[in-house]
Amino acid sequence: MTAPGLSVAGDESALRYSKHINYWRRNLKTFLPHHYTGNDNNRLTLASFIVSALDILGDLETALSVEERQGYIEWVYRCQLPEGCFRGAPATDLKNHRNDENKVWDPAHMPGTFFALLSLALLGDDLSRVKRREILLWLTKMQRPNGSFGQTLGENGKVEGGVDTRFGYMAAGIRWMLRGNVEGPVDGVPDINVDKFVECILESECYDGGISEAPFHESHAGFTCCAISALSFVDRLPLKSGQPPDSRLRGLQNVPLTLHWLTSRLTLTLDEEDIDTHTGEINSSQTHHSPHSFAKLKSHPPKAGKQSSTAELTSHFEMEWVGVNGRCNKIADTCYAYWACAPLQTLDYLDIIDTKPVRRWLLDRTQHLVGGFGKLPGDPPDIYHSYLGLVTIAIFGEPGLQNVDAAFCASRRAIEHLQSLPWRKAIVGNDAASYR
Repeated sequence: MTAPGLSVAGDESALRYSKHINYWRRNLKTFLPHHYTGNDNNRLTLASFIVSALDILGDLETALSVEERQGYIEWVYRCQLPEGCFRGAPATDLKNHRNDENKVWDPAHMPGTFFALLSLALLGDDLSRVKRREILLWLTKMQRPNGSFGQTLGENGKVEGGVDTRFGYMAAGIRWMLRGNVEGPVDGVPDINVDKFVECILESECYDGGISEAPFHESHAGFTCCAISALSFVDRLPLKSGQPPDSRLRGLQNVPLTLHWLTSRLTLTLDEEDIDTHTGEINSSQTHHSPHSFAKLKSHPPKAGKQSSTAELTSHFEMEWVGVNGRCNKIADTCYAYWACAPLQTLDYLDIIDTKPVRRWLLDRTQHLVGGFGKLPGDPPDIYHSYLGLVTIAIFGEPGLQNVDAAFCASRRAIEHLQSLPWRKAIVGNDAASYR
């Protein structure tokens, strides 16, 4: 195995391993920049990204002492509400002043609950203090009649927040972590309506194979990824060739079309300078490009010896950098490398794209000198893009990184830890192969 941070043979692109460790340790142990103030209510989400990044880098054991690890576990549990579930951050904790009238301002939070459970798994906790029954009962109340899920439960039991697949993804993930994909009541707690949830996803499928936030909206890689991952959590992905048919409703009406849409997210439009300003040109033997797909060779040089600026394309042509966007005709963005490639991995079709130029784009163009990844080339690193960029190259099999579960966006080690917990095994049995 290649040492961490070193490039593979014949490839100059390299993960700056030590820089990334330093970047994530700074995020863990120092105050975040003021730009994150607006995300204070999502602090559990940020914490999960930070801990998970160090886990994927193989540095979590070294970065944390036993006392620090336990301290972080206690911090997560302090975000657990008296009636179960988790708030999104300590900021809304009303402590002794909390009562039936004002608790609406300190609500159970879908992202907070999902990332709290995942953080506890990453930190090696056994989740024995998690109010599992209360959370599972709350999930049933968070599902709307149309099958979608929301972010919080408001006054009079009204489901608040978006209707898109992000919240369905987290609901399905919470359900899987606490009870596997066993359908029906568990310990006297009813299940969510899985069929209605699958119907909701099917209704958001678009003509082009992608999935949108709601019926008749535009396909989006993030919503597509969340939907496919959620379907894997509830064991409702389309059956693979050779699997015996069953009567259960399954998502994705046209897998080849969805795969085509996902692979079409690969793009040569890597920054603002690459946006086509040559729409008046006429395609001819002299120009060698379509006026609707113009890409400057200076921005996207081919691999040395593969293609010259004057030669015709050949079957051996390989671009130096290929980015990934989230919607048609959009610029490449680091986070969409995850949102488009993770579902390919979940569906076991990652091999239909060439990941090498995507890897080079991430490492050469959006990886930052101080560690982490920026949204676009030249941008400073931020927690969101740095984490998804790191997970993406881990999905690609980067030497020195832990194996990741593409659907959960976390290490396989953390997921296997969850599967090993005795209380969970009592519910689902040995389910090591039951998810996906």
